[in-house]
Amino acid sequence: MKPTLLVLAAGMGSRYGGLKQMDGLGPNGETIIDYSIYDAVQAGFGKVVYIVREYFKEDMEKHVHEKYSNVKCLDGTPLEFAFVTQELNKIPEGFTYNPEREKPWGTAHAVLMAKDVIKEPFAVINGDDYYGKDSFRVIGEWLKAHENTTGKYCLVGFELENTLSESGGVSRGICAAGADHLLTHVEEHHKVEKAADGKIYAENSKGDKVEIPANTLASMNMWGFTPDYFDKSAEIFKRFLKENGNELKAEFYIPYVIDCTIKDNTATTELLSTTSRWFGVTYKADRPGVVAKFQEFADKGIYPTPLY
Repeated sequence: MKPTLLVLAAGMGSRYGGLKQMDGLGPNGETIIDYSIYDAVQAGFGKVVYIVREYFKEDMEKHVHEKYSNVKCLDGTPLEFAFVTQELNKIPEGFTYNPEREKPWGTAHAVLMAKDVIKEPFAVINGDDYYGKDSFRVIGEWLKAHENTTGKYCLVGFELENTLSESGGVSRGICAAGADHLLTHVEEHHKVEKAADGKIYAENSKGDKVEIPANTLASMNMWGFTPDYFDKSAEIFKRFLKENGNELKAEFYIPYVIDCTIKDNTATTELLSTTSRWFGVTYKADRPGVVAKFQEFADKGIYPTPLY
């Protein structure tokens, strides 16, 4: 069994100012997604599914077919690709939404769009985040070990200090787990950044300023699921729409689904850790640092150049 990589690439990147998913940041114009796919293939993945918006689906497909036409999996078979679109009107039959709403329903809604093309364990990542080789190794091994299980999911947590931006505060899901390493909740924190005293501060969900230890595990939206997740999430989405269908900005996030499965006792989510250091382009000012990092990787031979 080869797991599938599901790439969330439908966001516009309002703070960044453009389509981060298509931005060439590597020495030969490689995108962050290019590096994620390279690491995923090395970790034994066999298929990549893109969640995109209809208006740039054609450009993304062209980019993918040009760049990955000769990429092989570890067993020598061609790497497979699929594309599905996330749009506001893709909701269950019988439900309605506010006609003034403009954006789709969030990350968990995006994942649901892939229900018909994924039948094997799969990982979910953001298209504009670099996760690192070790994180793909960790989640790849977990997915292969859970091929025939249901109701067991995972989240790769990154040490908070390894997820900060030098260009400003960021939002991070701070993870909490029991002694059994099972996730108990993920609490969204905002304005997370390191202060002059070297400590990390943030605003919690109540708006209070709190200090967070540097080694606290944070979610960077790197999830591992078995296919039964789709049915569970679809039912939870219906409940969400009953309560929030008329809202203009309410979003159906993956942590919301996970929290529901924990409360309903219908699934457990194991919190995994990684030695990888995250980086990304949250802000336009992050771009030069990311370009320099990928050049460093090439200079040190961590990645081939060109990548493909």
